Amino acid sequence: MVPVHNEAEHLPACLDALGAATAAVAIPVQVVVVLDACDDDSATMLTADVSTVVVDVRCVGAARRAGFDAAAPTAAESHTTWFATTDADSTVPRDWLVEHLAAANAGADAYVGTVTPDGFDGWPPGTGEKYLREYDASPGHGHVHGANLGVRASTYRAVGGFAELDADEDVDLVDRLRAAGAPIERGAQVPVRTSTRREGRTRYGFASYLRDLADDQPEAATG
Repeated sequence: MVPVHNEAEHLPACLDALGAATAAVAIPVQVVVVLDACDDDSATMLTADVSTVVVDVRCVGAARRAGFDAAAPTAAESHTTWFATTDADSTVPRDWLVEHLAAANAGADAYVGTVTPDGFDGWPPGTGEKYLREYDASPGHGHVHGANLGVRASTYRAVGGFAELDADEDVDLVDRLRAAGAPIERGAQVPVRTSTRREGRTRYGFASYLRDLADDQPEAATG
């Protein structure tokens, strides 16, 4: 599932990557795109094999919730249905769903993955190096990214699903999963490549984190 707000520039690459990840697994996969208050050409980027939900809430938590609600597995199916979400400015690796499903088959009720920035051109010198120093990309990491998150449908329902939050809806969901005792795999095998644009679509998302990181860089010496 992909929440979208004015992502015509990035959405084709995102969907191409999801298509490859879908083809890599031998089970049916439904790709759901949630168009949230889009007034660009995002809708024209969609292909016939994508399910589309249209909302006008300008809220990433509500958009993710609407996307998972659209899948609507029955109570019986929800135990064997896996929900996965990424972001429109991101591209998943081909084995993304393979790894998520392997975690599910091993007993995990949620998969919390890592991301890889797509470069730091245009950022202050040292920003990329500082990111790499501070980011834990190993198994068992403590990050939560909506760009690389999966959960068993029955467990998702049991904890109440995504809250309608403008930011940190992914962190909130994982916090409730952990509080409920759900087995969580914090994996690092399938990092999702994510845009390092300066202006993101949520107030406190990845772009905001990168700006804070850049602001912490020491000023260049002058002579």
